[in-house]
Amino acid sequence: MTGVRKSFEIGGKRIAPGQRMTVDLPVSTLTDHTPVTMSVHVIHGKKPGPVMFVSAAIHGDEVIGVEIVRRLLRAPQMDGLAGTLLAVPIVNTFGFLNQSRYLPDRRDLNRVFPGSPGGSLASRLAHLFLTEVVGRSDFGIDLHSAAIQRTNLPQVRVSPGSPRLVEMAEIFGAPMILRSKQRDGSLRLAASHLGVDMLLYEAGEGLRFDEYGARTGVLGILRVMRALGMIGSKGVPKPTVKPIFCTHSTWLRSPAGGLLRMFRQSGDIVAVGDVLGVLSDPFGENETEVVATDPGMIVGRTNLPVVNEGDALFHVATLPHAADQATVVSLAEQVDAQPMFDEDEII
Repeated sequence: MTGVRKSFEIGGKRIAPGQRMTVDLPVSTLTDHTPVTMSVHVIHGKKPGPVMFVSAAIHGDEVIGVEIVRRLLRAPQMDGLAGTLLAVPIVNTFGFLNQSRYLPDRRDLNRVFPGSPGGSLASRLAHLFLTEVVGRSDFGIDLHSAAIQRTNLPQVRVSPGSPRLVEMAEIFGAPMILRSKQRDGSLRLAASHLGVDMLLYEAGEGLRFDEYGARTGVLGILRVMRALGMIGSKGVPKPTVKPIFCTHSTWLRSPAGGLLRMFRQSGDIVAVGDVLGVLSDPFGENETEVVATDPGMIVGRTNLPVVNEGDALFHVATLPHAADQATVVSLAEQVDAQPMFDEDEII
């Protein structure tokens, strides 16, 4: 019958219009013969629309994305979805179970795309995810956090030379948009070769939940879905403040080893010469100030008080002339004004 939407097929399963299903894609087996799968939750709307993927835990210790996907799938907007959502909360199951960034072969999954069906374990997993999920999509959002012992201000990273991605990043509404070139072997580069636009969202730190980062992520994804025509506008407010767009950033590294006392946090505006922290030896006999060498905003920092010489301490993004900290405060306030999806839970 004309006008009836077709079922969505993935992993040998058929999801009818208006249905949702979790499909397990076989990856490998553990050494004790336990099967390992990559689970994809498919929501196939009754109405036609784009196919969008949302993925997390490509790095197994970046758990905030898993929480963002969980909240997204419980959002009431998913009930009237137009198009198809492919949600993969845990891409790197091996790393997630071991609380590790890497796979058992010590490879970084986000450096081996597009992968191959007959390569290393990481290469096979990359190939599976790219062909079964990314290659079926029209748009995607990949969720990340800082590595363990560091934290990131919520930010969206976009590839240079893509006005559409900048537009979608502004719609997402995180405080900061960073222009970041694509790296060899990365999912972003592989997706671009397939003609699939995608945003990369960074927030919080490894092995930790960050409430502000999680809520910013969920709200941002819903905004993008609304812009793509996949959901309505109810319960999805537009950003009232335009995110800050940054084209350059630098890491300020430790001038000496010792114990670090930090005076500044993520989101703070700094000027050249500002003291961001003080390093001292365990006896307090020698102290070295950590001084900002570039003006901008702190968008990431270490969480470790014990540092070695050369360790990355503060990630400072260069700001446009008109940007100020009031913009970040306003963006944070509008996220805080939104109700939590799970008000009865302690996170």
